[in-house]
Amino acid sequence: MEEVANPVGRPRSVLAGRVKETGEGRELERGAMREESPRERAAKRAAELRGHIGNLDEGMDDFYVPREYIPDGWSYEWKRKLNMGQEDPAYQVQLARMGWEPVPASRHPSMMPEGNKYQIIERKGMVLMERPLEITQEAYEIEQRRARNQIRHKEAQLASTPEGTLTRDHAQTKPKISKGYEPIPIPKD
Repeated sequence: MEEVANPVGRPRSVLAGRVKETGEGRELERGAMREESPRERAAKRAAELRGHIGNLDEGMDDFYVPREYIPDGWSYEWKRKLNMGQEDPAYQVQLARMGWEPVPASRHPSMMPEGNKYQIIERKGMVLMERPLEITQEAYEIEQRRARNQIRHKEAQLASTPEGTLTRDHAQTKPKISKGYEPIPIPKD
């Protein structure tokens, strides 16, 4: 047993990796702490990463949000924060007018690096935003209605003729508009 000077002034003895303080009614024992080998630490970290990365060969979607993260009655969408490295305040105002608000990073801490310095969830110049699902559905219906109206307008333009000219009612002059998805035939040389 070897006596070692203690900064406090009480003697302590060192026995096979154990430190035992002596004196004044207190005895503190610590076992020797076994440090993990770098190989064990690397294997543990690799297993942890595989758990949330998945197959490294499949490619990664940086903007994937698990469906269970989205609260009931809400919709999440990635919206632009930066345009060529610059913020666009007018676009941010437009998003706010349309009901979009940034999702707080505290709600989904696994989506941002560790530490509480991030307030919102950002990826590659995009911000994860939320708004009530019923507002998103209404906006989608409005967009669909506008798209259908544009198609009807172009169809009417194709079928119309200037005043005082013949109409396009004849089968050979009537425009042929196809509304389907089918492969375009490739002519053989």
